Amino acid sequence: MHLVRTFTLLPALALAALSAAANPYPSKPITIVVGSSAGSTTDGLARAIGQEITLETKIPVIVDNKPGASGGIAAQAAARAPADGYTIFITTNTTQAANPHLFRKLGYDPVKDFAPVGALVKGWLLLVTNPSVKAQNVTELAALAKKQPLTFGAGSSSARVASELFQQMTHTQLTYVPYKANPQAIIELVGGQTDMMIVDLTTSLPQVKAGKLKVLGISSPKRSPLVPDVPTIAEAGLPGYEISYWNAVYAPAGTPAPVVQRLNELMQKALATENVRRFVEQNGMEPFTSTPAELATFQAAEYKRWGTVIKTAGIQPE
Repeated sequence: MHLVRTFTLLPALALAALSAAANPYPSKPITIVVGSSAGSTTDGLARAIGQEITLETKIPVIVDNKPGASGGIAAQAAARAPADGYTIFITTNTTQAANPHLFRKLGYDPVKDFAPVGALVKGWLLLVTNPSVKAQNVTELAALAKKQPLTFGAGSSSARVASELFQQMTHTQLTYVPYKANPQAIIELVGGQTDMMIVDLTTSLPQVKAGKLKVLGISSPKRSPLVPDVPTIAEAGLPGYEISYWNAVYAPAGTPAPVVQRLNELMQKALATENVRRFVEQNGMEPFTSTPAELATFQAAEYKRWGTVIKTAGIQPE
């Protein structure tokens, strides 16, 4: 009976092997889950990369926006997807390093629930205000915040922690106004519902160029060629201030290693294309690639670093 059962399995195993060989990954549409709304940096990056993957593989790539809970809704959806490489997660330090220190209950584990695929880019943020705010530089903004109540909006942990760090270093107290995503927060800032934000260039720079927002500084260690006349926040009056965000790719935990490696290769090729390089440069970012193992190590270090910043800023988990 045991022999019959063994020999019965052999044709099935052979068929499975043939099927895998006949349908190499990817062989059907890929969904990229993004934890922010259309128009955000991560959304634009995901769409640019998805377009290049389609050109490379002839396989459709769909971007599924799931904003809310600082990316937590998208993270949960991606973590619970089948571990076959056809649902992947392009996200930021918000979900993978900061959120565990900001929320008591996440609904996902940023380490155990994901297989790291690779880092993508690193980017910087602009300190912008509504034009009605009577401050022309960082020093004046800090002085104003000590005289009158000011509000800041944030639709991501990066935007929130950047402003919290500003408060910590200027010894001021701002009122936090939460949003589902940064594009929504920017609209409210333009409308005068809030006073300031420290947020990615993709979301803020168009409004700055249109004259609807005032820019006081950039969070990078040196000036950006996109806004060469804008000083770094450090040189504008807050020495030592520097904060960045990063984007990376993850798959659900348990995704086969060959699929993870193939995804890493596809991402690396996409980042090297002129289309994606242009998007990265135009949004004030820089390529920041890695192997799956290197991303795991980097994420562990970032988890610790963001935890330290959040704790020092006195932010209590919600």
